[in-house]
Amino acid sequence: MNYYLPTAALFGAALLLAFQMPTPAPDSPFRLITLDPGHFHSALVQKSMYEGVDPVVHVYAPDSPDLQMHLDRIKGYNTRAENPTRWQEEVYRGPDFMAKMIADGQKSGKAGNVVVMSGNNRLKTDYVRQAVGAGFNVLADKPMVISGAEFGKLQESFATAAKNKVLLYDIMTERFEISTMLQRAFSRQATLFGTLVKGTTDKPAVTKESVHHFYKNVSGSILTRPAWFMDVAQQGEGIVDVTTHLVDLVQWECFPEQTIDYKKDIRLTSARRWTTDMNLSQFRVITKRSSFPDYLKKDIVQDSVLRVFSNGEINYQLRGVHAKVSVIWAYAAPAGGGDTHYSIMRGTKANLIIRQGAEQKYKPTLYIEPGDASPGDASPGDASPAIDKATMAASLKAVLPAIQREFPGIDVQQNGAGWVITVPDRYNEGHEAHFGRVMQNYLNYLKAGKMPAWEVPNMIAKYFITTQALALAKKNQ
Repeated sequence: MNYYLPTAALFGAALLLAFQMPTPAPDSPFRLITLDPGHFHSALVQKSMYEGVDPVVHVYAPDSPDLQMHLDRIKGYNTRAENPTRWQEEVYRGPDFMAKMIADGQKSGKAGNVVVMSGNNRLKTDYVRQAVGAGFNVLADKPMVISGAEFGKLQESFATAAKNKVLLYDIMTERFEISTMLQRAFSRQATLFGTLVKGTTDKPAVTKESVHHFYKNVSGSILTRPAWFMDVAQQGEGIVDVTTHLVDLVQWECFPEQTIDYKKDIRLTSARRWTTDMNLSQFRVITKRSSFPDYLKKDIVQDSVLRVFSNGEINYQLRGVHAKVSVIWAYAAPAGGGDTHYSIMRGTKANLIIRQGAEQKYKPTLYIEPGDASPGDASPGDASPAIDKATMAASLKAVLPAIQREFPGIDVQQNGAGWVITVPDRYNEGHEAHFGRVMQNYLNYLKAGKMPAWEVPNMIAKYFITTQALALAKKNQ
């Protein structure tokens, strides 16, 4: 499977292919290292096997419950009835795990050349800097930095990675969600969409909202979260965590394969943050701990209520386009529900809207509806006259074949407000499978020895937005 070539057609076709169980060659060029796995995303990149990747994975970590949960998840993948994996975990436990990994990396037959890290975000920025400095490729879960004070370290790490000829990349799973891929594809069809409006602060051109839950099911069981996940000093506030995905998608969809210059192209308008509260009983359920640890006591009110700054909203302009991204954390989803995503891209002719509520049975679904652009929304010369549904229907019919070539089986169905995009079940592979997609994409970058020119500057721009937004939200509160 090749996700490297920058065409939407390949992204669509890739989703038609099921992951296989290749037998890595004895001289597999890629050998994975897992560094201090504290988050379940560390395991999800190993839910599948990959061609050219050695099944032996070296793990370096302190001896902790987080490490054991990680190993248990890998064991679960290895022993499942359907398509079991064959990972062999070689584990080094000890407080000097980082020094040991670097020392082993200096040997001629070093344990691995690709470090995967997903865990404590307060430590991650330094982990990244040390790993690329030692000559390792790094695939890091988001966020790679959680404060403006550390932003310079991340910039330094990208410079070091380039100097050492290694690739530093973050895990952006949402680029592989089918409704988002289709939203991006339809936005590039000017006959139907027109052009992206500029929008205003009150009515942005692009809005993305993500709702998550502390209590959730992962790989068939209720997720046990480490207690530090609720400590924003270690996990990071919501405004610098999940919003990383949303800011990435704004750039990826609105300015596809274009380089964003964070010094010139970004203007923050406003930002805010607020808490999600949970009681001790709820905390016990998701952490399996009987009491709050000392480092959380700073966030406890009324002796038993933990307040977590897990929610945030950012309003900003990207090359003059108004965007709003927000993340909301609830304790648990409603019955039958789960994490949800809302997104709208407003064009001069049509709006592209992703909804994921009860009406959609909590599956992200793309809608195409007549645009609501006003003269103040668009740049001079961009404004298009309002078009009726008959004209939209003709435009949709004209562009649909191109979309279907990229995403075979996709179709449309008219509803009261416009049209809903119907997607064959084979595209709805679920969030966990997207980690494999990211890994395969990264492996293809490694095989090519480079990433597209826009990837690194756009990662820097993304983390500039999130970290500066946190500073702004704190200043304004």
